[in-house]
Amino acid sequence: MTITLYGIPNCDTVKKARAWLAARNVEYVFHDFKKQGVPPEQLDRWIAQLGWEKLVNRQGTTWRKLDQAAQAALTDAASGRALLLQKASIIKRPVVDWREGATVGFDESEWKSRLERA
Repeated sequence: MTITLYGIPNCDTVKKARAWLAARNVEYVFHDFKKQGVPPEQLDRWIAQLGWEKLVNRQGTTWRKLDQAAQAALTDAASGRALLLQKASIIKRPVVDWREGATVGFDESEWKSRLERA
């Protein structure tokens, strides 16, 4: 099974997730949003599977730095997609592609369950 973990290397949650996988000797591919960008076709799959709202990190610095008009303009999947492509740092991290679909964020119990089913 190929696992791809998408995120930003200096994100604390991404660091925690990568350490968790390494501690269990789980091989994965890391996709750095800062260096490699957001793959549009992958983003479309995540939006279809998870919903655009779940991908937007409204707690992070990038969101807080947006002016109110930009925040208010985020109203649907199309505006969400455009923003997520433009500002990768606003994507809640990590996004992980498992064999059975994607997850957003680090949830140890969910991840254990996915590894057991692999």
